[in-house]
Amino acid sequence: MDLRKIKKLIDLLEESNLAEIEIKEGEESVRLSRAPTGAYAMPAPMMAAPMAAAPAPAMPMSSPTEAPTGGSKPAGNALPEGFVQRAPMVGTYYASSAPDKPPFVSVGQAVKAGETLAIIEAMKMFNPIEAETAGTVVAILGQNGQPVEFDQPLFVIA
Repeated sequence: MDLRKIKKLIDLLEESNLAEIEIKEGEESVRLSRAPTGAYAMPAPMMAAPMAAAPAPAMPMSSPTEAPTGGSKPAGNALPEGFVQRAPMVGTYYASSAPDKPPFVSVGQAVKAGETLAIIEAMKMFNPIEAETAGTVVAILGQNGQPVEFDQPLFVIA
């Protein structure tokens, strides 16, 4: 099998949520697989302190342009008072409609119910995340371009 095809398969595996790819061409076959997430969970308790310390400083450094308040709130695991707007799906969080556009909302901004707060890309579809309640945005917990999980807190509206 051609080395270029194998490299393309590796790229495909890295860009997708697939755990394993197996391709057969005639008598040749290639099987690529990732280590299951459970395999990483076993060593994690041994290195829990270094792992927990490393992401905390990285989050505020990567989010000062987004919302410094939003970056510091998850580190303390305490959400401000108010309605917590959660992610309705798994995908990639985007604060604006394009990289050169301003964010949909910012901390301190008043929003109406139904107003677009952000978008989540899932399977090449851009889904608007609309405010479920009216109020003032107290915290923005999502980070632009980062993956989000179902039911993950994204905004706090008071």
